[in-house]
Amino acid sequence: MFRARLFHDTNLRVFVAFWLLGLINNVLYVVILSAALDLVGPNVPKAVVLLADVIPSFLVKLCAPYFIHVVSYPLRVILFVLISTWGMLLIALTPSYTDADTITTKMVGVILASLSSGAGELSFLGLTHYYGSSSLAAWGSGTGGAGLVGAGAYAVATTTIGLSVKTSLLASAFLPVVMLISFFVILPREPLKRKEASLKSDLETPPSTQECNEPDIENDISVSDHEDEGLLSNSKVTQSNSAHLPSWVNNFIQNLRRSRRLILP
Repeated sequence: MFRARLFHDTNLRVFVAFWLLGLINNVLYVVILSAALDLVGPNVPKAVVLLADVIPSFLVKLCAPYFIHVVSYPLRVILFVLISTWGMLLIALTPSYTDADTITTKMVGVILASLSSGAGELSFLGLTHYYGSSSLAAWGSGTGGAGLVGAGAYAVATTTIGLSVKTSLLASAFLPVVMLISFFVILPREPLKRKEASLKSDLETPPSTQECNEPDIENDISVSDHEDEGLLSNSKVTQSNSAHLPSWVNNFIQNLRRSRRLILP
């Protein structure tokens, strides 16, 4: 019954687009891990590649939700493609030496690909809100398939076909182009246009309707600040030190403090 409800009104273009977005967004992560030994050599711990591939993505997912909404989805997709392609080209075109400078350059490329993947994940997951539950299912299926496709393609390219590591990584650098096709060609844009129209109408709302809600917002902020006192004994000092900062910076810092509870209860 749930499966029937999930795929009853599924738009094939939406399903294919989100499946490809999930696949391409995560496949470079798998390719980089598959090539870890070839990137750093046998004398460097492979955990270096893993950390460079995981930590930047985690930090983006932790911080970006508080400001990424100011960037439109089309611009985000273009930036994700440019950053991930740049990162993979940096990895592939760096000489296959194992000295410190060469490995550092490759790790910069890994970090760029990781940043793009993390920002893409939170952006496309948010985008599923406008396309129904089938888009979320397609996204999840695509991200799961990335593990098989990424590792399998790299193994086939380097062993069965006999391509060099450099050629295999260069070929994977062009995979983000599929993301452009998925978003700008395959995915219907009507839900996004309705979203932009609703945001525009919200911005045109008279200030009087917003002012009536300000007391509640102030009360919520005071309550949250009061709750933070149990975890941050120097909260008053921090607030006084940040009083000269812009309001958006203070809001960002407060949001980070709240998100810290996800890691440190």
